[in-house]
Amino acid sequence: MEFKKCERCGCFFVSEDCVCVNCLSKDKLEISKLKDYFSKDNYSNSLTGISVDTGISEKNLTRYLESQDFEKIKTITEINNIINDL
Repeated sequence: MEFKKCERCGCFFVSEDCVCVNCLSKDKLEISKLKDYFSKDNYSNSLTGISVDTGISEKNLTRYLESQDFEKIKTITEINNIINDL
């Protein structure tokens, strides 16, 4: 186990996770909310839009979207962003 700084609140803790025990339940709740959001066909293709729609901070969204759980969604979002920038 390593001594780490929680990616969510900044406190120091010892664990294999990237967030402390206090923030783990908050992460699980937000990840569940995000999965539900993406299960709908009409979701925003921008990080800011997703943040506004879900109430999840852009910092945490970025962290969640880097996980394998959201790899497919991340790819779709990146493609949509490229198309919108054209």
